[in-house]
Amino acid sequence: QVRLVESGGDSVQVGGSLTLSCVVSGLSVGTTVVSWLRQAPGQERDVVAIRVSSDLFTYYPDSVKGRFTISRDTVKNTVYLQMNGLKAEDTAMYYCAAGLRGTTYRPGEFAHWGQGTQVTVSS
Repeated sequence: QVRLVESGGDSVQVGGSLTLSCVVSGLSVGTTVVSWLRQAPGQERDVVAIRVSSDLFTYYPDSVKGRFTISRDTVKNTVYLQMNGLKAEDTAMYYCAAGLRGTTYRPGEFAHWGQGTQVTVSS
C-alpha cells in the first residue's frame, strides 16, 4: 500500500521561507515522478513542481519559478519543496503526489496523494 504523509506547513509572513516534506512508503521516490500541488479555497488544484525519476526534467509554473525547488532524498524516501520569497497568493493547502496513471502531468493523472499540509502567508 502506497502512503504519502506531508508536513512542514505553517503560517509565515510575506517574504519568508518554508520547507515542506513528504515521506513516502510503498513506492520508491527514486523510480517514479513526484510532484507538489496546491489548492486555495474556491480554486482548482494546480501543479507547482514536478520532478521525473531520471532527474532530467523538472517543471515549475511561472507563478513559482525561481522561488520553489522540488528535491528528493532516495535514502529517506522523502520529497521536499523548498519555498522562498513567499507571497500572500501562495496561501493554499499543499499536496504531495507520486506516480502517474496516464501520460500527462495534469493533477488528475497522479496516482497517489497525501492528505495535504496548510501554508498561510500573511503580511
